[in-house]
Amino acid sequence: MIRLIVGLGNPGPEYEQTRHNAGFWWVDAVARELKVHLVAEKGCFGNVARANVAGQPVWLLEPMTYMNRSGQAVAALARFFKIAPDEVLVVHDELDLAPGECKLKKGGGHAGHNGLRDIHAQLGSPDYWRLRIGIGHPGDKSEVANWVLKKPAPDQRDAIEASLTRCLLALPDLLAGRMSEATARIHTSKPPRPKPPRQAPQNQAAGVEPSPAADKG
Repeated sequence: MIRLIVGLGNPGPEYEQTRHNAGFWWVDAVARELKVHLVAEKGCFGNVARANVAGQPVWLLEPMTYMNRSGQAVAALARFFKIAPDEVLVVHDELDLAPGECKLKKGGGHAGHNGLRDIHAQLGSPDYWRLRIGIGHPGDKSEVANWVLKKPAPDQRDAIEASLTRCLLALPDLLAGRMSEATARIHTSKPPRPKPPRQAPQNQAAGVEPSPAADKG
């Protein structure tokens, strides 16, 4: 089962609504669902909550070390409570998924995400679970740093919130270790793709009515 859920983000009100804090948003929702409150724990370098699920403790963590040192908090809590990497779920923003899409995976690289990079280093293993929350890509690699540290547009935020709600429905499966079922819940619903605008036939666009002969082919 998952014993530690980590949401990634940056501390402080100036970052609270930015795309990079999507992991915090979901862990906040989990805390509400489990009726617990995150409180500051200096020894864990973050805000922590403990919930009891089916008689077992489940820890929620939001590192307060800034994104590029997220592993310090994750490793401190995991080692103290003897939580193995495959019992850890890290929730983070994902550039390669559109707003409204989420993916669940285990292991893999960090793809340049500074939070994951530090968790890899501090845990000494990439074999933890990740819940990837789509935030979209600005289209230009040089704009990524600004993109993740800005607030999403209202329609994007709505799409992200809908995906967080959908992922919350998979929480019982995640906590029970039913990862196939959780994956099915998270992956099967995708946001609708925007439809291209309908274009009028060329002769209508030019203001010319089609002739009966043309109708008959």
